[in-house]
Amino acid sequence: MPPPLVSSPEQPQPLRVVLFGVKNWVERLGTVWVSGQLIELKRRSGAVTHFLTLRDTIAEVSVTVTASSAVLDAAGPIAEGMEVVALVHPTVWSRNGSLSFECSDLRASGEGRLLAAIEQRKRMLQAEGLFDPSRKRRLPFLPQGVGLITGQGSAAERDVLQVARARWPGVRFVVRHAVMQGQGCVEDVREALAVLDRDPRVDVIVVARGGGSVQDLLPFSDESLARAVFACATPVISAIGHEPDTPIIDLVADLRAATPTDAAKRVVPDVADERAKAQQALARVRAAMLRLIDRETQLVRSLRTRPVLADPLGPVNVQFDKLDELRQRCRRAATVRLREESAWVHQAVSRARALSPRATLLRGYAILSDNEGKTIGSTSGIEPGQPLMALLADGTLHAQVTDVQPREDPA
Repeated sequence: MPPPLVSSPEQPQPLRVVLFGVKNWVERLGTVWVSGQLIELKRRSGAVTHFLTLRDTIAEVSVTVTASSAVLDAAGPIAEGMEVVALVHPTVWSRNGSLSFECSDLRASGEGRLLAAIEQRKRMLQAEGLFDPSRKRRLPFLPQGVGLITGQGSAAERDVLQVARARWPGVRFVVRHAVMQGQGCVEDVREALAVLDRDPRVDVIVVARGGGSVQDLLPFSDESLARAVFACATPVISAIGHEPDTPIIDLVADLRAATPTDAAKRVVPDVADERAKAQQALARVRAAMLRLIDRETQLVRSLRTRPVLADPLGPVNVQFDKLDELRQRCRRAATVRLREESAWVHQAVSRARALSPRATLLRGYAILSDNEGKTIGSTSGIEPGQPLMALLADGTLHAQVTDVQPREDPA
């Protein structure tokens, strides 16, 4: 032990001297392997040093631990809540005098080691695409047959059968019993999967088991079982453990159920529920049809109140009256035009008759012509004894000139 520092109120020791003394004394303890539960992990992006908090598994004791990125990466997949063992070296921070532990090696232990191995397996299978949501198939609405893989006489079998039959009494199960934990579990479940997958009566397969420890559920994180589920042509529902349990088979299956009871609720519909939905749908259809009929009735009533439907011949009568009026106007216009044209024709005829030679003949005149038909309008060139023709209003006279007496003053 280092000698105690001499100090008094008159001669106190500087804080740095005391802190360095404590730091040197603590760091002389060297490295030691400790076990505990990882309750907090703060990985800072881009930082070299990260902070962890370890707690004793029994006593309410916790310490702060620092670890480099290389130490955390070498530890594999670790998460809060896991049990770990760490090689630590105690030290005192000079800046604030806090006690810390520098970790140079970190390993999962107990269940933590199992969880780390499972986590590493998950990452590998995920990289291969076994968890891809796009490959998961939809469950049939009402399966012809349900394959059930579970332990013989187990509570999981009782829950699935009772709940499913209560929801849909006509559901048919094909049950295959298997060892659901420990040695032989993986082989039994794989064989049952293969048998049910080949059965044409089975439309969906349920793998059900109640809760248990990490070790009890470890077979359902087996790589070969996960690949067997992935290879199934029939949709698979995984109902392993309780809500917090997530074995690898849950991630590969087409549907993860929180519990066996939840699987029974998902594999078949509730007949009462479906009947209620059908009644609701029927009520909605009936209400929609009544609304449609009422709307169309209102439309018909509205159309019937319109003048064109109240008196269908009304528009025809209106047009007929218009046509009759137009006919009367046309008749009047034609009559007036005919009168005007008739008067014009009469005037033209009167003028033509006034200018016609016949009118002159009717007044007692005659038209003289020689034998050749040439009109004689003068005594010149006419000889006594020359035959002439006189055209009268009612006929022709043949005459002979007996004497010619020309007028001395023709004017």
